[in-house]
Amino acid sequence: MNAPTEEFALNAAQRAEVIAGLNQILPAHAVLHEVEDTKPYECDGLSLFRQLPMVVALPETEAQVIDILKLANRLNVPVVARGAGTGLSGGAQPHKNGILLGMAKFNKILKVDVQSRSAVVQPGVRNLAISEAVAQHQLYYAPDPSSQIACTIGGNVAENSGGVHCLKYGLTVHNVLKVRAITIEGEIVEFGSEAPDAPGLELLNLVIGSEGMLAVVTEVTVKLVPKPALAQVIMASFDDVANAGNAVAAVIAAGIIPAGLEMMDKRATQMVEPFVKAGYDTEAEAILLLESDGTIEEVAEEIAEMTRVLNGCGATAIKVSQSEAERLKFWAGRKNAFPAAGRVSPDYYCMDGTIPRRSLAHVLNAITEMEKKYDLRCANVFHAGDGNLHPLILFDANKPEEITRAEDFGAEILELCVEVGGTVTGEHGVGIEKINQMCVQFSRAELDAFFAVKKAFDEPGLLNPGKAIPTLHRCAEYGRMHVHGGQVPFADLPRF
Repeated sequence: MNAPTEEFALNAAQRAEVIAGLNQILPAHAVLHEVEDTKPYECDGLSLFRQLPMVVALPETEAQVIDILKLANRLNVPVVARGAGTGLSGGAQPHKNGILLGMAKFNKILKVDVQSRSAVVQPGVRNLAISEAVAQHQLYYAPDPSSQIACTIGGNVAENSGGVHCLKYGLTVHNVLKVRAITIEGEIVEFGSEAPDAPGLELLNLVIGSEGMLAVVTEVTVKLVPKPALAQVIMASFDDVANAGNAVAAVIAAGIIPAGLEMMDKRATQMVEPFVKAGYDTEAEAILLLESDGTIEEVAEEIAEMTRVLNGCGATAIKVSQSEAERLKFWAGRKNAFPAAGRVSPDYYCMDGTIPRRSLAHVLNAITEMEKKYDLRCANVFHAGDGNLHPLILFDANKPEEITRAEDFGAEILELCVEVGGTVTGEHGVGIEKINQMCVQFSRAELDAFFAVKKAFDEPGLLNPGKAIPTLHRCAEYGRMHVHGGQVPFADLPRF
């Protein structure tokens, strides 16, 4: 598992054997190995790093997945599972000597149980499709990543995705009851239970967020929650980013847990408003979006209390949504921040660090200084309520020096997150993007423990190799180059 990439190197005859084996399992149209056919799979949402897969396999049944994994295990070929490819950490980047296992055809909602408020879905089901399917029962699936119109539940499980409502309703891990998956040996395993507790060790929370490194998900049982009677959003404006950051901490300190608590700085609102026309205050240095949901009485009381706290923290203006359409507009602006970045910059690099709420103002001010240091713009949009930052570093990939500066900028943000007591990821996963910073956050003993867990599930190390957990060699190289030359571009480091 710790071996270099060359362990998985294949000659022409071995590649032909893999493709022939896949053709015995799948129809010809579901096995892609020509460059023009595999090109769309060369990266996920992190387009900064690209790699063509050796072959793409597109199964439709669990039996086919089992046979593919058995084939890969027998021939010692890596397998990278992929959903919609909306991930932002390179977690679904293919292996050049491996099989890219596309799970998009597993797109059925198998069962909806209104009484137990749960649904059984295949991993290729889109996040938003679940809520659309159960809306008639006044239910919905709470985790709502900004990419929910396209991202799939299998990918959400792999990365433990969140969304703008994760503060009150939790991440994927808090909204999944059971996961059915296949090991590299082709064995069916189930994690969790539809009952309140599962027999044996609690492994559900282990597989959620494991980035496809332990098993391939084929079925997920999710929780559904009732739609609230009313929801309203406050848009609060601030003339100082630090005041907005301090207001976030003050709201939580007041014992209020909003359904959503998001923050956007001036660059972000000015980037988004022409695209979405959400009604944002584009003159404010920062805005907060705070949602209250529940009964009419509960919402009125919470809106009043949040307004009091926000005014006490220096809010320069407060606007409350007066209709469901206006509430959705407010959220549409926040959820479209990433595509809006494409209108003002050729490329952007979305970070995903998490910090204690008390450090929001300090970290935002530090990012402003980093903009000067790296001579790049950065728009800040993030889940302020739980400290999950999503700085968008704007750059031009046609200029190699800007790519290097963007990578270094992102690395410094993540390492600052660790320095103030946070983590290198909140919901996007580690993938290949943050693997260097894992060397900063965790000791060698901790990283070896992570490898031991992977080995317990995947002895040959074939499932999504080279992701999330850095090897001793990689950490040693990063430490050496980091100390003696500043930040290190990803391309200059060994993969394993």
